[in-house]
Order: sequence, then structure tokens, then C-alpha cells
Amino acid sequence: MINFIITSSVCLSIFLAAYYLLLEKEKMHNFNRFYLLGSIIISFAIPFLTFEIIKIVPAVQHFDTIVDEPFIIPSTETYIEEKTVYMPNVLWSLYGIISMLLLVRFGKNIWKLISKARSNPSVNYQSAKLVLIEERILPHTFLNSIFINFDDYNKSSIEDELYAHELVHVTQKHTLDILFIEILKVIFWFNPLFYYYKKAIQLNHEFLADEAIVKTYNNVLFYQNLLLQKSNNVQTIYLASNLNYLVTKKRLLMMTKNTSRKMALLKKVAIIPILAGLIYFFCIEVVAQEKTIEKATTAVEVSGIELSDSTIDDKKRDKYYSGVRIILIDNRYDLEINKMYEDLTLEEKRRYLNWIPKSISEKELPAALFEKMKTQNMAVWINEKVSSKEEIKKYKRTDFNYYTYSFVHKNARSKRFPQEYQYALYTKKYFDKNLKNSHLKFKGDTLKMRISNFDRVQKNKEKKENDKENIAFQDTTKVYTSIDLTEKPSFNGGFEAFYKYIGSSYKVPEQVTKNKLKGRVFVQFIIEKDGSLSNIKTLRDMGYGTGDEAIRVLKESPKWTPGKVKEKPVRTMYSLPISIQ
Repeated sequence: MINFIITSSVCLSIFLAAYYLLLEKEKMHNFNRFYLLGSIIISFAIPFLTFEIIKIVPAVQHFDTIVDEPFIIPSTETYIEEKTVYMPNVLWSLYGIISMLLLVRFGKNIWKLISKARSNPSVNYQSAKLVLIEERILPHTFLNSIFINFDDYNKSSIEDELYAHELVHVTQKHTLDILFIEILKVIFWFNPLFYYYKKAIQLNHEFLADEAIVKTYNNVLFYQNLLLQKSNNVQTIYLASNLNYLVTKKRLLMMTKNTSRKMALLKKVAIIPILAGLIYFFCIEVVAQEKTIEKATTAVEVSGIELSDSTIDDKKRDKYYSGVRIILIDNRYDLEINKMYEDLTLEEKRRYLNWIPKSISEKELPAALFEKMKTQNMAVWINEKVSSKEEIKKYKRTDFNYYTYSFVHKNARSKRFPQEYQYALYTKKYFDKNLKNSHLKFKGDTLKMRISNFDRVQKNKEKKENDKENIAFQDTTKVYTSIDLTEKPSFNGGFEAFYKYIGSSYKVPEQVTKNKLKGRVFVQFIIEKDGSLSNIKTLRDMGYGTGDEAIRVLKESPKWTPGKVKEKPVRTMYSLPISIQ
């Protein structure tokens, strides 16, 4: 409700401001009438409109877990202690009382006008009905009734222009506009914008009636004097269209004003960007849609290895990475892998090791570049050792049969190497020994990779700075997964007992229960050698504190029986999906 009131009020304010700035002073009153009414309806509709824009986001496809099936926490077992809050009830009661009083006042005034029309004599006049009353009043209109003084009618002292003026209110049904805005004032009495809207609508009604009279009688000066004469010391009637309503400089000037078609069209078109802007700001919603990633891009550069978009031949890859430990940090999903290459699944191999090493061909060093290196202070490495221009002079250009270079961005340059480019030169002997066959076998015993985007890197950096416990791949003690164990960890009483503990301890957040949300919370933790749980974190949750609640429950968990390798307790990595229905 609060969101509806705020959003609709902002839209009403913008539309009303546009009316005063662009439209009110122009002679296009029919358009203005429907603009004022339409802007109210559109302002009420915008909070309920939603246009979704689908944004593709990557999804986690695999979780290692030793639980065959996720357990379910029934919502019937959730207990949330509610506290009685009285203030909303007080405010709603106050709103209801004021609204009821205004509704009674509104109904009373309608009944008063209807009773007056029924209890006094009337005369048919074209499409309207003249109601003759004894009160000294100016002509005013309600629905199809025009109220006039009985004596003025008998003496024929009412000018034809006044009859015609009120007849315009009847034929164009201006009373319906006033009733519409009055009903809104009863409901939204706390919003002052509707008072300004009523004033603008009634003044525009008078513009419409004045315009019709000027076109019919073609005597502007007489009509202006007539209005000024009749408007003195006469009270206006609530809910009626009054002849003397706001006889101000605006009405008198509008009678003589002319608006060109081009200007009117331009101002009408100017409303379109305002409407489009409000819809874009309030109605456009970006919805994330998960999409499985078939390959990953790493931040590690390996000399002589080239990234490929195609699937690597499995046998060639197996030979290249044989005996290599793969340490992977995927910051996008808080996923960590610390395994020997042979222990990776085929999916992990193809997803994260999708580059194809290619053979390196000899490449001659250009003569001009070599001369520049000998005379200028450049960042040059020879056989992976930093070399000065004096050391470069000791070589001949033909001593090098391969070289590489790279551009260094300004924010990555150091005081020692402020140059834009860095060069690496390799002699024939070094090339034949270290580079020529480097595409056949990975030269190290460990490959470290990090997959991330900037936002997640920053988020994880802050998280790790506040986390006193090291994550698994940084721990000096080896962490095992279920496939490495000879004896899996267990909970006292079995998994059924563990399920009961989670079901009785986990408190589903109020927002999840209120919105009837369903989904999964994925958590990961380490079962230590003594059976306690550490490094507890959520891999993915539903928001609203569902992940934090899972961490709390696991931190308070009784100790487990640790996993074992060859009868010895070891630290075990454990992943757990929790389904909430």
C-alpha cells in the first residue's frame, strides 16, 4: 500500500507539473480535460504494471555432496513468535473514521442537490432542465439540472449567454468529472494533490464553456463584462459547475488567446517522453535467468598456451596435465577445487581446462627493435631474467630465435618498470630446452586458476578479510572429499537424526513464510578431525536471511564422527542442499 501511494503520488506530481508548465496556458481545452483525467488513471495503474527484461546470469551446474537426497523442512514445523503491534491498527482506524466522515459529507451534498431539483418547479430547456428556486443565486449546474432564481426567470433578466454557458456544462457532462475527483478526495483525503487536480479540472471546465460562448456570440468584451458583473459577492456551490468559478485574469485572457496547431501538437507530443520515463523508472524490472556455463574464462596467463572455443581432445589433455594438482577458485559461485587432475570429473576437465597448448615456432627479433633496446631504457627480460641495455649489448641479434612482448596498462606499472611495453627474449639454447616442447607437458606440478568478475572479487575480498578461518585450498592441512575417503563421516544416530536436528532448529525467516517462497539453500562446511564443523558458508540461498539461518544451525550442530583415510581421522569437505517448502 505504501509503495502504491508513493509511486502514484510521484506520477501525479509530475503529470500535474507538466500540465501547469506546458498545457494550461494553451487553448486546447478538450485535450487538457482528458489529460487531467487520464493522468490520474495512469498514475494509479503504473504501480501495478511490470515489464520484465530478462538478464542471463550463469548458474552452478554441479555440487559435490555425500547426501543422496535433500531433506525437506515442512513449513508446518516452523514457529515464529509474533508480537502484537498496535500502531498500524490505530492509524487504520483514524483513516477509516476520517474517510467515513468525508463520505457522509459527500453523500449529504449530493442528496441536497437532488432534493432541491425534485422539490422545486422545473422547466425543460433543450437537453437540460431548469430548476426554479427562490434563493438569490447565479445559474449553476449539477448533472442535467440548471439551477436559476425563480424571479430572474419570470422577469427574463438572465442573459442568453448565461443559459448557453450552463448548457455547455450539461451537454459535456462536466459534473461527472467533479464527482470522480470528489470520490478520490474522500479515499485519498491525506493527499493534497487531488485538491489541486480538482481546481485545475474545474477551471478547464470554465475554459470550455467560455470558448463555446465566444464562438457562438462573437462578443468577447460584452461576455467579459457580464462575468465580472455577475461574479461579485456571490458564493459558489459545492459539487456544481458555477458560472462565476475563478473569474480571474486567466479566464479573461484565455478568451482572446490563440494557439497555433503546430504549437499545440508540439506540446502534446512533449507529454510522451514524460509518460515513457515514468514507465521506465517504475515499471521496468530486470529478471535474472540462469544459464548453464559451458566454459570458463580464467585470469591466469600461461606462456605458450592459447585459449580455444572448441572442446579439447580428452587424450591430449590427459597427457598434458598428467600428475598436475589443480587448485581452482571460482569466485562467481564461491566454488573451490583442490584435486589432482586425474580426480577431476570429465565435466570439470572440459569446463575449466579448455585451452589447447600449441607448439611455439621460432620468431626472429626485428633489427630496429634490437637497436632500440641497446640504446634506450626498456623493460627487457632475457631467458626470464631482467636485463639492462648494457647486458643486451653483449648479445648479437641472431642469438635470439624467439621473443614476445606485452602492453602494460597504466594502473599496473611499477616504479621499477614504468614502461608501456615489456619484452621477453629467448636464446636458441634456452628455447630448445624450455619452450620448444612445452606444449607436450605442463611444466609445473601445480596449476592455480581464479575465475571471477570484478564485483564478485571485491565482495569475496571483503568477506575473506573478515573471515578468521582460511578456506579449504589455503589450509595447511589437507581437506578430503567423499571420493577420497575409506570411511565417510557420520552423525550420531545417522542421517535421520541429523534431519530431525535441522528440522527442529531451522527457523524459516518470516518473509519466506509470508510470501510462500520455495527453493534451496546450498551450504558447504568442513568436518574437522574432532567432528566439529568449520568453514561454514552458503554457496547459494534464497535471500531473506535463509543462508545466515543455515549457518547458525550448523554452527550449533553436535559433533560428527569424522571421515577416515586408512583408519586415520581427516578433515572432510561436505556440501549440503536444504529444500524449503
